[in-house]
Amino acid sequence: MSEKNLMIRAACMGIFATLICVSLISAAVKVDTFALREAVTVDGIRAHQQAFQDIADADGGTRASGTPGYDESVSYVAGQLEGAGYEVSLQPFTYDLWEELSLPVLEQVSPIPTTYPPNDRAGFATMLYSGAGDVTAEVALADNYGCEPSDFDVADFTGNIALIERGVCEFWVKAQNAENAGAVGAIIFNDEARQDAFLGTLRGPFVAIPVVGSSWNVGQELAASDPTTVHMVVDSQMREISTSNVIAETPGGRDDRVVVVGAHLDSVPRGPGIQDNGSGSAAILEIALQMAELGIEPRNKVRFTWWGAKESGLIGSQYYVDSLSKRELKNIALYLNFDMIGSPNFVRFIYDGDGSDTPPAGPNGSNTIEKVFLDYFAEQGLATEPTAFDGRSDYAPFIAAGIPAGGLFTGADGIKTEEEAAIYGGTAGEQYDPCYHLACDTFDNISEEALDQMSDAAAHAVLTFAETTSSVNGTAKGKGLGKWKNSMEFRGSHVVK
Repeated sequence: MSEKNLMIRAACMGIFATLICVSLISAAVKVDTFALREAVTVDGIRAHQQAFQDIADADGGTRASGTPGYDESVSYVAGQLEGAGYEVSLQPFTYDLWEELSLPVLEQVSPIPTTYPPNDRAGFATMLYSGAGDVTAEVALADNYGCEPSDFDVADFTGNIALIERGVCEFWVKAQNAENAGAVGAIIFNDEARQDAFLGTLRGPFVAIPVVGSSWNVGQELAASDPTTVHMVVDSQMREISTSNVIAETPGGRDDRVVVVGAHLDSVPRGPGIQDNGSGSAAILEIALQMAELGIEPRNKVRFTWWGAKESGLIGSQYYVDSLSKRELKNIALYLNFDMIGSPNFVRFIYDGDGSDTPPAGPNGSNTIEKVFLDYFAEQGLATEPTAFDGRSDYAPFIAAGIPAGGLFTGADGIKTEEEAAIYGGTAGEQYDPCYHLACDTFDNISEEALDQMSDAAAHAVLTFAETTSSVNGTAKGKGLGKWKNSMEFRGSHVVK
Protein backbone atom coordinates (compact mmCIF):
# COMPACT_ATOMS: atom_id res chain seq x y z
CA MET A 1 0.00 0.00 0.00
CA SER A 2 1.33 3.46 -0.88
CA GLU A 3 2.34 5.98 1.82
CA LYS A 4 -0.53 8.22 0.71
CA ASN A 5 -3.08 5.45 1.17
CA LEU A 6 -1.63 4.52 4.56
CA MET A 7 -2.09 8.13 5.68
CA ILE A 8 -5.70 8.10 4.46
CA ARG A 9 -6.44 4.86 6.28
CA ALA A 10 -4.76 6.09 9.45
CA ALA A 11 -7.07 9.10 9.44
CA CYS A 12 -10.21 6.93 9.27
CA MET A 13 -12.28 6.50 12.39
CA GLY A 14 -15.45 4.46 12.76
CA ILE A 15 -17.26 2.13 10.38
CA PHE A 16 -18.72 4.87 8.15
CA ALA A 17 -15.41 6.71 7.81
CA THR A 18 -13.62 3.46 7.08
CA LEU A 19 -15.98 2.77 4.20
CA ILE A 20 -15.28 6.21 2.79
CA CYS A 21 -11.54 5.73 3.14
CA VAL A 22 -11.55 2.30 1.52
CA SER A 23 -13.41 3.87 -1.41
CA LEU A 24 -10.80 6.63 -1.67
CA ILE A 25 -7.95 4.13 -1.62
CA SER A 26 -9.58 2.00 -4.32
CA ALA A 27 -10.36 5.00 -6.49
CA ALA A 28 -6.74 6.12 -6.27
CA VAL A 29 -5.61 2.79 -7.64
CA LYS A 30 -8.35 1.74 -10.04
CA VAL A 31 -11.95 2.56 -10.89
CA ASP A 32 -14.29 -0.18 -9.73
CA THR A 33 -16.71 -0.76 -12.60
CA PHE A 34 -18.24 -4.00 -11.33
CA ALA A 35 -21.62 -2.58 -10.26
CA LEU A 36 -22.18 -0.87 -13.61
CA ARG A 37 -21.13 -3.93 -15.57
CA GLU A 38 -23.53 -6.06 -13.55
CA ALA A 39 -26.34 -3.57 -14.14
CA VAL A 40 -25.79 -3.44 -17.92
CA THR A 41 -27.39 -6.72 -18.98
CA VAL A 42 -27.98 -8.42 -22.29
CA ASP A 43 -31.69 -8.45 -21.53
CA GLY A 44 -31.68 -4.69 -21.08
CA ILE A 45 -29.82 -4.11 -24.33
CA ARG A 46 -32.00 -6.57 -26.19
CA ALA A 47 -35.12 -4.73 -25.02
CA HIS A 48 -33.86 -1.60 -26.80
CA GLN A 49 -33.03 -3.65 -29.88
CA GLN A 50 -36.56 -5.06 -29.84
CA ALA A 51 -37.89 -1.51 -29.72
CA PHE A 52 -35.78 -0.65 -32.77
CA GLN A 53 -37.07 -3.76 -34.55
CA ASP A 54 -40.68 -2.84 -33.75
CA ILE A 55 -40.09 0.66 -35.10
CA ALA A 56 -38.63 -0.70 -38.34
CA ASP A 57 -41.47 -3.23 -38.72
CA ALA A 58 -43.98 -0.40 -38.51
CA ASP A 59 -42.10 1.81 -40.94
CA GLY A 60 -41.23 -0.15 -44.05
CA GLY A 61 -38.47 -2.29 -42.59
CA THR A 62 -35.88 0.48 -42.23
CA ARG A 63 -34.53 3.05 -39.78
CA ALA A 64 -32.47 5.01 -42.31
CA SER A 65 -31.98 8.73 -41.71
CA GLY A 66 -34.75 10.76 -43.26
CA THR A 67 -37.35 8.03 -42.75
CA PRO A 68 -40.10 7.79 -40.11
CA GLY A 69 -38.24 4.78 -38.71
CA TYR A 70 -35.22 6.94 -37.90
CA ASP A 71 -37.31 9.75 -36.45
CA GLU A 72 -39.10 7.29 -34.17
CA SER A 73 -35.75 5.80 -33.11
CA VAL A 74 -34.64 9.32 -32.15
CA SER A 75 -37.82 9.82 -30.12
CA TYR A 76 -37.35 6.48 -28.37
CA VAL A 77 -33.73 7.16 -27.36
CA ALA A 78 -34.41 10.77 -26.33
CA GLY A 79 -37.45 9.76 -24.30
CA GLN A 80 -35.54 7.08 -22.40
CA LEU A 81 -32.75 9.49 -21.55
CA GLU A 82 -35.01 12.36 -20.50
CA GLY A 83 -36.82 9.99 -18.15
CA ALA A 84 -33.47 9.12 -16.57
CA GLY A 85 -32.57 12.74 -15.87
CA TYR A 86 -30.11 13.47 -18.66
CA GLU A 87 -29.83 16.85 -20.35
CA VAL A 88 -31.01 15.85 -23.83
CA SER A 89 -30.89 17.85 -27.04
CA LEU A 90 -31.45 17.09 -30.70
CA GLN A 91 -29.01 18.56 -33.19
CA PRO A 92 -30.84 18.97 -36.51
CA PHE A 93 -29.03 19.14 -39.85
CA THR A 94 -29.79 18.71 -43.53
CA TYR A 95 -27.85 16.93 -46.23
CA ASP A 96 -28.25 15.70 -49.78
CA LEU A 97 -29.25 12.06 -49.66
CA TRP A 98 -28.33 9.79 -52.54
CA GLU A 99 -30.74 6.91 -52.77
CA GLU A 100 -31.30 3.96 -55.04
CA LEU A 101 -34.94 3.51 -56.00
CA SER A 102 -34.74 -0.03 -57.38
CA LEU A 103 -32.24 -2.85 -57.81
CA PRO A 104 -29.47 -2.13 -60.33
CA VAL A 105 -28.92 -4.24 -63.44
CA LEU A 106 -25.66 -5.44 -64.98
CA GLU A 107 -25.76 -8.02 -67.72
CA GLN A 108 -23.58 -9.11 -70.58
CA VAL A 109 -25.70 -9.00 -73.72
CA SER A 110 -23.08 -10.53 -76.02
CA PRO A 111 -21.10 -12.58 -76.83
CA ILE A 112 -22.18 -14.68 -73.79
CA PRO A 113 -25.53 -13.51 -72.33
CA THR A 114 -25.01 -13.37 -68.55
CA THR A 115 -26.91 -11.66 -65.74
CA TYR A 116 -24.77 -10.65 -62.77
CA PRO A 117 -26.30 -10.63 -59.25
CA PRO A 118 -26.77 -7.19 -57.65
CA ASN A 119 -25.51 -6.52 -54.12
CA ASP A 120 -23.68 -9.81 -54.12
CA ARG A 121 -19.98 -10.50 -53.54
CA ALA A 122 -19.81 -12.50 -56.76
CA GLY A 123 -21.62 -9.82 -58.75
CA PHE A 124 -21.72 -6.05 -58.36
CA ALA A 125 -23.10 -3.11 -56.36
CA THR A 126 -23.95 0.46 -57.26
CA MET A 127 -21.46 3.11 -56.22
CA LEU A 128 -22.81 5.61 -53.68
CA TYR A 129 -23.54 8.88 -55.57
CA SER A 130 -23.68 7.12 -58.93
CA GLY A 131 -25.59 8.93 -61.64
CA ALA A 132 -28.78 7.36 -62.97
CA GLY A 133 -29.04 5.74 -66.38
CA ASP A 134 -30.22 2.83 -68.52
CA VAL A 135 -27.56 2.15 -71.13
CA THR A 136 -26.56 -0.60 -73.53
CA ALA A 137 -23.16 -0.26 -75.15
CA GLU A 138 -19.85 -1.95 -75.87
CA VAL A 139 -17.20 -2.16 -73.16
CA ALA A 140 -13.92 -0.27 -73.49
CA LEU A 141 -11.04 -1.22 -71.16
CA ALA A 142 -9.15 1.71 -69.63
CA ASP A 143 -5.36 1.78 -69.70
CA ASN A 144 -3.55 1.36 -66.38
CA TYR A 145 -5.96 2.18 -63.56
CA GLY A 146 -7.88 5.01 -65.19
CA CYS A 147 -6.37 7.61 -62.89
CA GLU A 148 -5.20 9.91 -65.69
CA PRO A 149 -7.22 11.43 -68.54
CA SER A 150 -4.64 9.94 -70.90
CA ASP A 151 -5.83 6.45 -69.83
CA PHE A 152 -8.99 7.07 -71.86
CA ASP A 153 -8.84 7.54 -75.64
CA VAL A 154 -11.88 9.60 -76.57
CA ALA A 155 -12.28 7.68 -79.83
CA ASP A 156 -12.57 4.40 -77.91
CA PHE A 157 -14.77 5.54 -75.04
CA THR A 158 -17.31 7.90 -76.61
CA GLY A 159 -20.71 6.22 -76.36
CA ASN A 160 -19.25 3.12 -74.66
CA ILE A 161 -19.08 1.75 -71.09
CA ALA A 162 -15.69 2.12 -69.40
CA LEU A 163 -14.22 -0.96 -67.71
CA ILE A 164 -11.63 0.07 -65.11
CA GLU A 165 -9.54 -1.89 -62.61
CA ARG A 166 -9.64 -0.85 -58.97
CA GLY A 167 -6.51 0.69 -57.44
CA VAL A 168 -4.14 3.66 -57.07
CA CYS A 169 -6.68 6.53 -57.06
CA GLU A 170 -10.18 7.23 -55.80
CA PHE A 171 -13.21 5.92 -57.65
CA TRP A 172 -14.63 9.34 -58.45
CA VAL A 173 -11.41 10.25 -60.31
CA LYS A 174 -11.72 7.13 -62.50
CA ALA A 175 -15.41 7.74 -63.14
CA GLN A 176 -14.94 11.42 -63.94
CA ASN A 177 -12.11 10.66 -66.35
CA ALA A 178 -14.34 8.11 -68.08
CA GLU A 179 -17.25 10.53 -68.31
CA ASN A 180 -15.00 13.30 -69.66
CA ALA A 181 -13.85 10.89 -72.38
CA GLY A 182 -17.46 10.36 -73.47
CA ALA A 183 -18.30 7.11 -71.65
CA VAL A 184 -21.99 6.53 -70.90
CA GLY A 185 -21.31 4.29 -67.91
CA ALA A 186 -18.44 2.85 -65.84
CA ILE A 187 -17.71 -0.53 -64.25
CA ILE A 188 -14.87 -0.54 -61.73
CA PHE A 189 -13.84 -4.13 -61.06
CA ASN A 190 -11.98 -5.36 -58.00
CA ASP A 191 -8.33 -6.34 -58.14
CA GLU A 192 -7.11 -9.93 -58.13
CA ALA A 193 -6.10 -9.83 -54.45
CA ARG A 194 -9.46 -8.66 -53.09
CA GLN A 195 -11.71 -10.34 -55.67
CA ASP A 196 -15.22 -9.60 -54.35
CA ALA A 197 -17.66 -6.90 -55.39
CA PHE A 198 -17.51 -3.96 -53.00
CA LEU A 199 -19.53 -1.08 -51.55
CA GLY A 200 -17.86 1.94 -53.12
CA THR A 201 -18.52 5.67 -52.99
CA LEU A 202 -17.86 8.51 -55.42
CA ARG A 203 -17.85 10.86 -52.39
CA GLY A 204 -20.43 13.17 -53.91
CA PRO A 205 -22.51 13.83 -57.03
CA PHE A 206 -19.43 14.36 -59.19
CA VAL A 207 -20.51 12.28 -62.20
CA ALA A 208 -23.77 11.93 -64.11
CA ILE A 209 -23.19 8.47 -65.60
CA PRO A 210 -24.11 5.18 -63.87
CA VAL A 211 -21.16 3.65 -62.00
CA VAL A 212 -20.95 0.21 -60.34
CA GLY A 213 -18.26 -1.81 -58.55
CA SER A 214 -17.94 -5.44 -59.59
CA SER A 215 -16.00 -8.52 -58.58
CA TRP A 216 -12.70 -9.42 -60.22
CA ASN A 217 -14.34 -12.31 -62.07
CA VAL A 218 -17.03 -10.10 -63.60
CA GLY A 219 -14.34 -7.72 -64.81
CA GLN A 220 -12.36 -10.54 -66.36
CA GLU A 221 -15.43 -11.91 -68.14
CA LEU A 222 -16.30 -8.53 -69.60
CA ALA A 223 -12.72 -7.96 -70.73
CA ALA A 224 -12.34 -11.44 -72.27
CA SER A 225 -13.96 -10.66 -75.63
CA ASP A 226 -13.80 -7.73 -78.03
CA PRO A 227 -16.42 -6.56 -78.56
CA THR A 228 -18.49 -7.22 -75.44
CA THR A 229 -21.87 -5.53 -75.13
CA VAL A 230 -23.27 -4.72 -71.72
CA HIS A 231 -26.62 -3.51 -70.42
CA MET A 232 -26.53 -1.59 -67.12
CA VAL A 233 -29.23 0.23 -65.16
CA VAL A 234 -28.92 2.46 -62.10
CA ASP A 235 -32.12 4.01 -60.78
CA SER A 236 -31.03 6.71 -58.31
CA GLN A 237 -31.75 10.24 -57.21
CA MET A 238 -30.55 12.98 -54.87
CA ARG A 239 -32.88 14.73 -52.43
CA GLU A 240 -32.44 17.01 -49.43
CA ILE A 241 -33.02 15.29 -46.11
CA SER A 242 -33.59 16.71 -42.64
CA THR A 243 -32.45 14.56 -39.72
CA SER A 244 -30.74 14.93 -36.35
CA ASN A 245 -28.20 13.69 -33.84
CA VAL A 246 -29.21 12.87 -30.26
CA ILE A 247 -26.95 14.29 -27.53
CA ALA A 248 -27.36 13.55 -23.81
CA GLU A 249 -25.08 14.81 -21.03
CA THR A 250 -24.69 13.96 -17.40
CA PRO A 251 -25.84 16.95 -15.35
CA GLY A 252 -22.55 17.08 -13.45
CA GLY A 253 -18.88 16.44 -14.08
CA ARG A 254 -15.96 18.54 -15.28
CA ASP A 255 -16.92 20.21 -18.53
CA ASP A 256 -13.27 20.75 -19.50
CA ARG A 257 -12.63 17.00 -19.61
CA VAL A 258 -15.66 15.62 -21.45
CA VAL A 259 -15.91 11.94 -22.32
CA VAL A 260 -17.87 11.61 -25.57
CA VAL A 261 -19.43 8.19 -26.17
CA GLY A 262 -20.96 7.54 -29.59
CA ALA A 263 -22.80 5.10 -31.81
CA HIS A 264 -24.69 5.69 -35.03
CA LEU A 265 -28.44 5.30 -34.77
CA ASP A 266 -29.36 5.00 -38.46
CA SER A 267 -29.63 1.83 -40.53
CA VAL A 268 -29.07 1.38 -44.24
CA PRO A 269 -32.24 1.82 -46.34
CA ARG A 270 -32.56 -1.87 -47.13
CA GLY A 271 -32.82 -3.15 -43.56
CA PRO A 272 -33.69 -2.41 -39.91
CA GLY A 273 -30.04 -2.32 -38.78
CA ILE A 274 -30.50 -4.14 -35.48
CA GLN A 275 -26.86 -5.25 -35.41
CA ASP A 276 -25.53 -2.35 -37.50
CA ASN A 277 -25.89 -0.36 -35.42
CA GLY A 278 -28.70 -1.25 -33.11
CA SER A 279 -26.09 -3.14 -31.09
CA GLY A 280 -23.90 -0.13 -30.32
CA SER A 281 -26.85 2.26 -30.01
CA ALA A 282 -28.70 0.00 -27.58
CA ALA A 283 -25.58 -0.75 -25.55
CA ILE A 284 -24.62 2.86 -24.88
CA LEU A 285 -28.27 3.69 -24.15
CA GLU A 286 -28.36 0.96 -21.49
CA ILE A 287 -25.02 2.13 -20.07
CA ALA A 288 -26.38 5.67 -19.76
CA LEU A 289 -29.61 4.50 -18.13
CA GLN A 290 -27.84 2.25 -15.62
CA MET A 291 -25.37 4.99 -14.69
CA ALA A 292 -28.37 7.14 -13.80
CA GLU A 293 -30.13 4.29 -12.00
CA LEU A 294 -27.05 3.65 -9.86
CA GLY A 295 -26.80 7.33 -9.00
CA ILE A 296 -23.30 7.63 -10.48
CA GLU A 297 -22.12 11.24 -10.44
CA PRO A 298 -19.04 11.17 -12.68
CA ARG A 299 -15.97 13.26 -12.01
CA ASN A 300 -15.84 14.16 -15.72
CA LYS A 301 -18.91 15.04 -17.76
CA VAL A 302 -20.08 12.18 -20.00
CA ARG A 303 -21.75 13.07 -23.29
CA PHE A 304 -23.61 10.20 -24.94
CA THR A 305 -24.26 10.70 -28.66
CA TRP A 306 -26.31 8.92 -31.30
CA TRP A 307 -25.35 9.91 -34.85
CA GLY A 308 -27.61 10.34 -37.84
CA ALA A 309 -26.70 9.79 -41.50
CA LYS A 310 -23.62 7.71 -40.74
CA GLU A 311 -24.55 5.32 -43.54
CA SER A 312 -24.52 8.24 -45.98
CA GLY A 313 -20.90 9.00 -45.11
CA LEU A 314 -20.36 9.94 -41.42
CA ILE A 315 -22.46 13.05 -41.99
CA GLY A 316 -23.93 13.39 -38.49
CA SER A 317 -20.69 12.98 -36.57
CA GLN A 318 -18.85 15.23 -39.01
CA TYR A 319 -21.56 17.89 -38.63
CA TYR A 320 -21.22 17.69 -34.86
CA VAL A 321 -17.43 18.07 -34.86
CA ASP A 322 -17.62 20.92 -37.38
CA SER A 323 -20.13 22.72 -35.14
CA LEU A 324 -17.74 22.85 -32.16
CA SER A 325 -15.70 25.92 -31.27
CA LYS A 326 -11.96 25.61 -30.62
CA ARG A 327 -12.65 25.73 -26.89
CA GLU A 328 -15.34 23.06 -27.13
CA LEU A 329 -12.97 20.82 -29.09
CA LYS A 330 -10.27 21.24 -26.44
CA ASN A 331 -12.76 20.39 -23.72
CA ILE A 332 -13.29 16.90 -25.18
CA ALA A 333 -10.91 14.52 -23.47
CA LEU A 334 -11.59 11.55 -25.74
CA TYR A 335 -14.12 9.83 -27.97
CA LEU A 336 -15.31 6.21 -27.55
CA ASN A 337 -16.98 4.58 -30.57
CA PHE A 338 -19.21 1.50 -30.51
CA ASP A 339 -20.30 0.49 -34.01
CA MET A 340 -21.36 -3.18 -34.42
CA ILE A 341 -20.59 -5.07 -31.22
CA GLY A 342 -22.74 -8.18 -31.63
CA SER A 343 -21.73 -9.71 -34.96
CA PRO A 344 -22.94 -13.34 -35.27
CA ASN A 345 -19.56 -14.60 -36.51
CA PHE A 346 -17.65 -12.26 -34.21
CA VAL A 347 -14.10 -11.42 -33.33
CA ARG A 348 -13.33 -9.10 -30.41
CA PHE A 349 -11.64 -6.18 -32.15
CA ILE A 350 -10.11 -3.17 -30.35
CA TYR A 351 -9.15 -0.04 -32.27
CA ASP A 352 -5.37 0.05 -32.50
CA GLY A 353 -4.72 3.38 -30.80
CA ASP A 354 -0.93 3.16 -30.78
CA GLY A 355 -0.72 1.89 -34.36
CA SER A 356 1.58 -0.94 -33.34
CA ASP A 357 -0.26 -3.51 -35.46
CA THR A 358 -2.24 -1.44 -37.96
CA PRO A 359 -0.55 1.93 -38.52
CA PRO A 360 -1.10 4.83 -38.39
CA ALA A 361 -1.68 5.49 -34.71
CA GLY A 362 -4.53 7.62 -33.47
CA PRO A 363 -3.95 11.07 -31.92
CA ASN A 364 -1.91 11.32 -28.74
CA GLY A 365 -3.83 9.51 -26.00
CA SER A 366 -5.47 6.90 -28.22
CA ASN A 367 -2.91 4.40 -26.96
CA THR A 368 -4.20 4.98 -23.42
CA ILE A 369 -7.75 4.14 -24.51
CA GLU A 370 -6.56 1.00 -26.28
CA LYS A 371 -4.69 -0.09 -23.14
CA VAL A 372 -7.81 0.25 -20.97
CA PHE A 373 -9.61 -2.18 -23.26
CA LEU A 374 -6.63 -4.53 -23.58
CA ASP A 375 -6.15 -4.69 -19.82
CA TYR A 376 -9.85 -5.29 -19.23
CA PHE A 377 -10.10 -8.20 -21.65
CA ALA A 378 -6.85 -9.67 -20.33
CA GLU A 379 -8.31 -9.65 -16.82
CA GLN A 380 -11.37 -11.48 -18.16
CA GLY A 381 -9.17 -14.05 -19.92
CA LEU A 382 -10.60 -13.08 -23.31
CA ALA A 383 -8.54 -12.82 -26.51
CA THR A 384 -8.69 -9.71 -28.70
CA GLU A 385 -7.44 -8.52 -32.07
CA PRO A 386 -6.43 -5.04 -33.27
CA THR A 387 -8.48 -3.22 -35.89
CA ALA A 388 -7.34 -0.17 -37.84
CA PHE A 389 -8.45 3.43 -37.78
CA ASP A 390 -9.42 3.21 -41.46
CA GLY A 391 -11.99 6.02 -41.44
CA ARG A 392 -14.91 3.63 -41.66
CA SER A 393 -16.86 4.78 -38.60
CA ASP A 394 -17.75 7.87 -36.59
CA TYR A 395 -14.41 8.20 -34.82
CA ALA A 396 -12.97 9.60 -38.07
CA PRO A 397 -14.06 13.26 -37.62
CA PHE A 398 -12.80 13.21 -34.03
CA ILE A 399 -9.34 11.87 -34.77
CA ALA A 400 -9.07 14.20 -37.75
CA ALA A 401 -9.60 17.00 -35.22
CA GLY A 402 -6.83 15.59 -33.00
CA ILE A 403 -9.11 14.10 -30.34
CA PRO A 404 -7.94 10.76 -28.84
CA ALA A 405 -10.28 7.94 -29.79
CA GLY A 406 -10.87 4.26 -29.32
CA GLY A 407 -13.59 1.68 -29.16
CA LEU A 408 -14.77 -1.80 -29.99
CA PHE A 409 -15.93 -3.67 -33.08
CA THR A 410 -16.93 -7.27 -33.80
CA GLY A 411 -16.62 -7.26 -37.59
CA ALA A 412 -18.69 -6.38 -40.65
CA ASP A 413 -18.08 -7.64 -44.18
CA GLY A 414 -14.58 -8.97 -43.52
CA ILE A 415 -13.98 -12.71 -43.75
CA LYS A 416 -13.15 -14.75 -40.66
CA THR A 417 -9.83 -16.57 -40.89
CA GLU A 418 -9.05 -20.11 -39.80
CA GLU A 419 -6.90 -18.71 -36.99
CA GLU A 420 -9.74 -16.47 -35.76
CA ALA A 421 -12.23 -19.35 -35.88
CA ALA A 422 -9.87 -21.44 -33.74
CA ILE A 423 -9.80 -18.70 -31.10
CA TYR A 424 -13.32 -17.26 -31.21
CA GLY A 425 -15.37 -20.09 -32.67
CA GLY A 426 -17.72 -19.45 -35.53
CA THR A 427 -17.14 -20.24 -39.18
CA ALA A 428 -13.95 -19.54 -41.11
CA GLY A 429 -14.40 -18.28 -44.65
CA GLU A 430 -17.66 -16.45 -43.87
CA GLN A 431 -18.34 -12.78 -43.10
CA TYR A 432 -18.23 -11.64 -39.50
CA ASP A 433 -21.77 -10.40 -40.06
CA PRO A 434 -23.46 -12.35 -42.88
CA CYS A 435 -26.39 -9.89 -42.86
CA TYR A 436 -24.23 -6.76 -43.04
CA HIS A 437 -26.22 -4.02 -44.83
CA LEU A 438 -28.96 -6.47 -45.78
CA ALA A 439 -32.66 -6.83 -44.93
CA CYS A 440 -31.82 -9.83 -42.72
CA ASP A 441 -30.06 -7.57 -40.18
CA THR A 442 -32.94 -8.14 -37.77
CA PHE A 443 -33.37 -8.87 -34.05
CA ASP A 444 -32.17 -12.44 -34.68
CA ASN A 445 -28.92 -11.32 -36.36
CA ILE A 446 -26.84 -11.22 -33.20
CA SER A 447 -24.37 -13.03 -30.99
CA GLU A 448 -25.54 -12.50 -27.43
CA GLU A 449 -22.17 -13.78 -26.25
CA ALA A 450 -20.36 -11.01 -28.12
CA LEU A 451 -22.94 -8.43 -27.09
CA ASP A 452 -22.54 -9.37 -23.44
CA GLN A 453 -18.74 -9.27 -23.48
CA MET A 454 -18.40 -6.10 -25.52
CA SER A 455 -21.08 -4.14 -23.65
CA ASP A 456 -19.36 -4.98 -20.35
CA ALA A 457 -16.07 -3.73 -21.79
CA ALA A 458 -17.80 -0.59 -23.05
CA ALA A 459 -19.32 0.07 -19.61
CA HIS A 460 -15.91 -0.46 -18.01
CA ALA A 461 -14.23 2.05 -20.33
CA VAL A 462 -16.97 4.66 -20.04
CA LEU A 463 -16.86 4.66 -16.25
CA THR A 464 -13.06 4.43 -16.11
CA PHE A 465 -12.67 7.60 -18.15
CA ALA A 466 -15.63 9.27 -16.47
CA GLU A 467 -13.80 8.94 -13.15
CA THR A 468 -10.18 9.45 -14.19
CA THR A 469 -8.24 12.25 -12.54
CA SER A 470 -5.68 12.38 -15.35
CA SER A 471 -5.74 13.76 -18.85
CA VAL A 472 -5.92 10.87 -21.29
CA ASN A 473 -3.05 12.16 -23.40
CA GLY A 474 -0.79 13.09 -20.50
CA THR A 475 -1.38 16.79 -20.02
CA ALA A 476 -4.20 19.17 -20.80
CA LYS A 477 -1.72 21.20 -22.86
CA GLY A 478 -1.22 18.24 -25.16
CA LYS A 479 -4.83 17.96 -26.27
CA GLY A 480 -5.42 18.01 -29.99
CA LEU A 481 -1.80 17.42 -30.92
CA GLY A 482 -2.29 14.03 -32.51
CA LYS A 483 -0.54 13.37 -35.82
CA TRP A 484 -3.14 10.96 -37.19
CA LYS A 485 -3.73 11.33 -40.90
CA ASN A 486 -6.49 9.37 -42.56
CA SER A 487 -6.00 8.14 -46.11
CA MET A 488 -9.80 7.80 -46.11
CA GLU A 489 -9.85 4.53 -47.95
CA PHE A 490 -13.34 4.37 -46.47
CA ARG A 491 -16.04 6.99 -46.28
CA GLY A 492 -18.65 5.67 -43.91
CA SER A 493 -19.07 2.03 -44.87
CA HIS A 494 -18.06 2.59 -48.47
CA VAL A 495 -14.58 2.29 -49.91
CA VAL A 496 -13.33 5.25 -51.93
CA LYS A 497 -10.46 3.59 -53.82
